[in-house]
Amino acid sequence: MLLHYFLFTQLLSWTLCLEKQRKWAEDQRNLYQQQAQAKAQMMRYEDELARKRMQTDHEAQKRHNTELVQLQEQSSIRKEQARRATEEQIQAQQRQTDKERAEIERETIRVKAMAEAEGRAHEAKLTEDHNRRMLLERINGEREKWLAAINTTFSHIEGGFRILLTDRSKLLMTVGGATALAAGVYTTREGARVTWGYINRILGQPSLIRESSMAKFPWSGVGTRATNKILNYSTAAGAAALAQKNKSTLGDIVLHPSLQKRIEHLARATSNTKIHQAPFRNMLFYGPPGTGKTMVAREIARKSGLDYAMMTGGDVAPLGSQAVTKIHEIFDWSKKSNKGLLLFIDEADAFLCERNSTHMSEAQRSALNALLFRTGDQSRDVVLVLATNRPGDLDSAITDRMDEAIEFPLPTENERFKLLKLYMTKYLYGEGSNSSESKRGLQSLLKKKSQKITVKDLQDDVILEAAHKTEGFSGREIAKLMASVQAAVYGRPDCVLDSGLFKEIVDYKVSEHHQRIKLATEAGEPTLG
Repeated sequence: MLLHYFLFTQLLSWTLCLEKQRKWAEDQRNLYQQQAQAKAQMMRYEDELARKRMQTDHEAQKRHNTELVQLQEQSSIRKEQARRATEEQIQAQQRQTDKERAEIERETIRVKAMAEAEGRAHEAKLTEDHNRRMLLERINGEREKWLAAINTTFSHIEGGFRILLTDRSKLLMTVGGATALAAGVYTTREGARVTWGYINRILGQPSLIRESSMAKFPWSGVGTRATNKILNYSTAAGAAALAQKNKSTLGDIVLHPSLQKRIEHLARATSNTKIHQAPFRNMLFYGPPGTGKTMVAREIARKSGLDYAMMTGGDVAPLGSQAVTKIHEIFDWSKKSNKGLLLFIDEADAFLCERNSTHMSEAQRSALNALLFRTGDQSRDVVLVLATNRPGDLDSAITDRMDEAIEFPLPTENERFKLLKLYMTKYLYGEGSNSSESKRGLQSLLKKKSQKITVKDLQDDVILEAAHKTEGFSGREIAKLMASVQAAVYGRPDCVLDSGLFKEIVDYKVSEHHQRIKLATEAGEPTLG
């Protein structure tokens, strides 16, 4: 029993010892784990602090860079402002210098003109004194000669009057002959004036018509037209030109495709209207100057087989009270055309403006009323075509009588290219001269030919560049540009046109166009394209 108790006691003590050792080992293990966790947590904390420190440093660097960029931008802005201020100051000084130079030139011209005028006046005074002395000497000589002639003449007249007074039959015969002679001269003069006025009023062309395809008198131009017709059909060139003319749609007119299509439609419609004897339609052409309104009116008349007549609205105002009579004369004269007449009124706003306008005189208002009276109904004799740059100024009654309103805009780049090619052929290559010479009849056979122009190194890309530069040009301005190129070529001894001269003339005309627009803008006038 004791042994068992002893063994149990030893076993219990060993068990307790083992339990203590196990607990101590477990405590050590927990301690090690806590230390490892604390160390890991410490490392994570240090890593987090490092990341925050790096982020803070990065944000500070970023803010610093942003501030540097802003400072650089502000410095650039200040430099640009300073540069602009310097340029403006230089330009202002240049303008002031140019102004002072212009004033000095004007003053120099004025002083020079005054000096020249004083010199001419002094010279004229000396010449006048010399001429006065010579004239006095001549007058004295002539006076003595005329006094002698007058004395002789009066002596003869005195003798004639004595004979007439003494012979009654000769006196009556002399008085009757003088009276009959005066009456005959007066009657012949007045009768001729009245007769010619009547013939001119019945048969002649009205004075307001500036241009017309109708002859001024029924018998005038018969020989010239017959000769030109024979020449046109007797030569191959004339026949080719006539065939080409009949084949072409609108001749030498370059328009926007949609506008050209509408014009061709109007020409066909007008021709069919004439064939079917229906009332004609009136037209209103509006747009900037030089865009082809007059040329299109001529072509519509030609394509539709009508006669053509053109007048200008600016010619009506100076007529005063006679304007009404002249308007009626035009419409009466138009009935003499067997084909029908296309009456084209250019600058229509000059006398067809709003009747309530304060600038309109009573005579202009009467002329407007006369035109309204003659166009009140649809006509089978006259196609009225009005052209204006300011359609808004026309009277509402006039616009109400227009059946078609067509806008003629400035040409686009493609159309300017075609116009440059067209006028280059006309002015430089001379291909368009055959038809014009055939129209002049026999005079073209005797006319001396001009020197041939040689064109070198002028490709389509150069012309296309010129078309791009001439934005805002009208067709008339492009024609004038090519005429300037022709004049510049004729100024050369060899008559050679190259791309350099062509570009130089184009740049000059473009700057001239912009200067004209600038002057018009400064003067408060509307710009012309």
